Amino acid sequence: MMLQGKLVNLRAVEKKDLEEIMKWVNDREVTKYLSAFLYPVSRAEEEKFLERAMSHNDTEKNLVMETKEGDYIGQISLHKIDWKNRNAELGIVIGNKEYWGKGYGTDAIKILLNHAFNQMNLYKVYLRVFDYNQRGVRCYEKCGFKEEGRLRKGQFYGGKYYDVILMGILKDEFEKLDK
Repeated sequence: MMLQGKLVNLRAVEKKDLEEIMKWVNDREVTKYLSAFLYPVSRAEEEKFLERAMSHNDTEKNLVMETKEGDYIGQISLHKIDWKNRNAELGIVIGNKEYWGKGYGTDAIKILLNHAFNQMNLYKVYLRVFDYNQRGVRCYEKCGFKEEGRLRKGQFYGGKYYDVILMGILKDEFEKLDK
């Protein structure tokens, strides 16, 4: 499966992606924005993650983001897909820091939201973002996500507690953005 945007393409995860993932997976500057990440990560642990990401199941869709030239940028996923309630949680990481702040994440999210709402027939996509990730918050707002709540001091990082911001977007909100 290949989903195409203006800046990036989204494709299925492949074994060859392990080498690119290993370049950033132990970089604290990248991983401090990831919610369920235990540092450091061994190659064996990442191989297990990749096997899960490549397996087809109904509750996860894991994709690689790459440039139009085919260069690996990072990963984006829908997980905790709830078919009964038609919602899923979005996760994204741009592991290659050269691509931070240049619109690649925004493009990838819009591509995946379009797929989620129009092909998968989901009604809501939500995410969690730490309050210290202001670049992420701005990106999500640009994509139409709205703050729905906060988990006060729900994330411990670097010796301090931070709020976890809960954000979501509904299908009809996304459709209004598209026009």
